Amino acid sequence: MSGSAAVEQLSSIEESLEELADLLVEVVKDGASVGFLPPLGKEEAKQYWRSVPGPDARLFAAKVDGRIAASVQLQLCGKANGSHRAEIAKLMTRPAFRRRGLARLLMREAEAAALQENRTLLVLDTREGDPSNLLYASVGYELAGRIPNFAKSADGGLDATMIYYKNIGY
Repeated sequence: MSGSAAVEQLSSIEESLEELADLLVEVVKDGASVGFLPPLGKEEAKQYWRSVPGPDARLFAAKVDGRIAASVQLQLCGKANGSHRAEIAKLMTRPAFRRRGLARLLMREAEAAALQENRTLLVLDTREGDPSNLLYASVGYELAGRIPNFAKSADGGLDATMIYYKNIGY
């Protein structure tokens, strides 16, 4: 697991579909709250990734030694009154590659892409108590609030979600 990381925007997922599916299955198995519950099958993961590309979605992958180790999405708001904002979604890093700066690298890339799209407000949500809360705060996101009982967990419990925002480009 040596090597340097490179981030690229994926305009098509077909050649990366297997790696993206493996990434999603692995992080869900490890307990990530990214909209799925374990056990997540590889075919379901592939089906999800096939739905991601679109005119309002940007997908970024961090590769280490040529393999996808992490990804994030920038979802552009398509509403007329939201043309200044976007959502950061599904930031995920393979457990073996965590604590190596990949998530920070992906966040910087997503923010740069948002600015290129003239988006100055970014929003995101994450499960309360997850390590991602510390990451988002450390890169300048501000807590807007908490919604209790937002997402079901693998054990059937309901977890709160934390809503964050960041104004960029000012």
